[in-house]
Amino acid sequence: MNFKIIPILVVLALFFHSCKSKKRVVSSKNPVKTERVIVKDKAPKVSKIKTPPKNATYTEVVSIYIDNYSRIAMEEMLQYGIPASITLAQGILESGAGKGELTKKANNHFGIKCHTGWTGERVYHDDDKRGECFRKYSHPKYSFRDHSLFLTERSRYQDLFKLKKKDYKGWAKGLKKAGYATDPKYPNKLIAIIDKYDLTRFDDEVLGGKVKFDKPDDTKISTYTVERGDTLYSISRRFNMTVETLKEYNGLLSNSISVGQVLYLHPVKGR
Repeated sequence: MNFKIIPILVVLALFFHSCKSKKRVVSSKNPVKTERVIVKDKAPKVSKIKTPPKNATYTEVVSIYIDNYSRIAMEEMLQYGIPASITLAQGILESGAGKGELTKKANNHFGIKCHTGWTGERVYHDDDKRGECFRKYSHPKYSFRDHSLFLTERSRYQDLFKLKKKDYKGWAKGLKKAGYATDPKYPNKLIAIIDKYDLTRFDDEVLGGKVKFDKPDDTKISTYTVERGDTLYSISRRFNMTVETLKEYNGLLSNSISVGQVLYLHPVKGR
């Protein structure tokens, strides 16, 4: 009798063991769900940058540089009042028409150094001294915008904006007087570049009302949530706008922002 019970018990043990194993397999198919968030900076909308051929002459290199950045210079003039001819001439001179070492490794077209308060990326480059700190940009567009902000936000350049926009010679001399460059021939070099490549034609386009901004799509309002370490300046640089514009879009009366605050990146109807 006992010999008959033993096989039955073995079968029952195997049955219960297999049930437990199946339960463990089923439970492993239900992992805890996690959400992955990826944040990307918005790339500026610009035409594809052309690269000069290796055998290009300097005049051809400058011509391609002008084709690449004249539109950006005109938009900066429209928004900030700096003659496009001056911006282009400075870019050509400071960057070697885009061929300079600093420009290639940092997209820095105007030789703007880090200075106090700069929180963006940086590179070190020999200039007046060895290993000086220069600002680095993810795209040349940001270098042109930072050039505009550099001139408009510093009191020593305020007298420039009292000049007529067609007075490129006055602007060239005023930059030197305000301390933008130490080279005594800096104004003459800018003027020579403007005259040789007829850069005032871009000033005329802006002053003649032929250049306009693309209007943002109000049906798709973008926002940004403030994170620790953010400032209005760093956010405005990231999204290619001025601090004043960002404040206007959000009805801000001061530069104070807080972590978690949601900022509009486009005008909002009814605001």
